[in-house]
Amino acid sequence: MSTMWMIGAFSVIVVLLGVAPCYAEIKHISIKQDDRQFIMFETFGFDIGGMVDLAVSDVQVQPLKQGPAPDLSMMGFFLSTEEGLIKVLSDLNQDSEQCILENPAIKVLALLREVQQHAHFNNTYQIPEANEYTLFFENCQPQFGVSMNVRTAMYNLQGKNKIKNYLPVGQTQLPVIYFSFSLSYLVLGAVWIYICVRHKETAHRIHILMGVLVFLKALNLLAEVEDLIYIKTTGTAHGWDIVFYIFGFFRGIMLFTVLVLIGTGWSILKPFLQEKEKKVLMVVIPLQVLANIANVIIDETSPATKDWFTWKQLFLLLDVICCCAVLFPIVWSIKHLREASHTDGKAARNLVRLTLFRQYYIVLICYIYFTRILVFVLTTMATYQYRWFSFFSVELATLAFYIFTGFKFQPAVHNPYFVLDDEDEDHPVHEDLHDEDFEL
Repeated sequence: MSTMWMIGAFSVIVVLLGVAPCYAEIKHISIKQDDRQFIMFETFGFDIGGMVDLAVSDVQVQPLKQGPAPDLSMMGFFLSTEEGLIKVLSDLNQDSEQCILENPAIKVLALLREVQQHAHFNNTYQIPEANEYTLFFENCQPQFGVSMNVRTAMYNLQGKNKIKNYLPVGQTQLPVIYFSFSLSYLVLGAVWIYICVRHKETAHRIHILMGVLVFLKALNLLAEVEDLIYIKTTGTAHGWDIVFYIFGFFRGIMLFTVLVLIGTGWSILKPFLQEKEKKVLMVVIPLQVLANIANVIIDETSPATKDWFTWKQLFLLLDVICCCAVLFPIVWSIKHLREASHTDGKAARNLVRLTLFRQYYIVLICYIYFTRILVFVLTTMATYQYRWFSFFSVELATLAFYIFTGFKFQPAVHNPYFVLDDEDEDHPVHEDLHDEDFEL
């Protein structure tokens, strides 16, 4: 394995450390004949007196090619801060033959020579100072593969009784934040039901789906609150992660489905979907299924898993594709309304609709840009103690987007999105719309 590859991989890790949430559940990782030069386990924000539990068993070192016996002092576990990793990168550029375990910028926990002296190695280490650390395994002899079972646990000790807290510094605020937003969505859902009942004459099927989406979001956040509470006190989710994944799965599919249907005007401007609009849904829904599967694998495994970074990249790619796909129906509707405003004798009403679609398109672009890019920048710039603010920003932006969408497309008689005049009542909209009207 080349030194340049190792430097490049370390650079990627330095970036990911600032954006990946780290709840530090107790992890059990099985490594089989792994010849990677370094294996990343977990990242955690420690307070003063933070602890790392490391248990290793069933260690085997297998030669991948003929040569001398392995030097077990050239393999081992170490902790490093983000600044330490940057220092390691700099030193590797100057001396590519140096073993990372010899670098003073990192803190060595246990060499494999020491670990192999015990059938079941188990030790607890105190963090030297408050900071965000990442646990690695380093193999400076890539001609050997390593097999072992590893258990990791990272936590801070709080209060006079030294109670273990498995949530890192900067994320202990998340249960309160998510619970507050879940209440906001429940209130928003109740208001939405009231609006739909009050204006039931103009309520459509899309409004029912919008209400379902709001309640799924609330339940998803409540499940995450329970998940985090159990992780904080015990280090494991006690099954609440499964509930969280279930609600997250349906919420993700419902969100992109609702965005596509709003963009097409389904059940409001017309009670059917054009063929190409159906194709968008046929692409978005399977992609969301795959994205949710990738997200579960990312959360339930460790970066130490060989394919973890691949699943991470796949999830990000699928998310970007889905975000781009939901923009197409809105663009098609804008094009149709622009053409209709010059041809069908209803210019004033279509111009109002056109303005609304343009506004929604801009807001959706801003929402995607903020939650996928700006938050990434914000997270990498913020120190680990304030990592909670990026999660808060995402939820606040999402709530604002939901409120904007509901306000603009609420079931009201005078909503310019779907108001019908006398001529429309004699000639329903769906009878005037044809496939050629929506062709690019």
